[in-house]
Amino acid sequence: MTGMRLIFCGGVLLFAGGCIQVKAPEKPIEINLNVNVKQEVVVRLQKDAQDFITENPELFPQ
Repeated sequence: MTGMRLIFCGGVLLFAGGCIQVKAPEKPIEINLNVNVKQEVVVRLQKDAQDFITENPELFPQ
């Protein structure tokens, strides 16, 4: 049984071998990348600055 499988697989490989073709393109490959980079900067107050703002709300009206 193992010999039959080997012969069958070998026959399949022979038939499938002619179906694959690799050919280089005639024109060069061109890659256009339009990249938009948006950067968002988030500034966090330090603990002492937050305390100062909460203790003095009249200095920073909302």
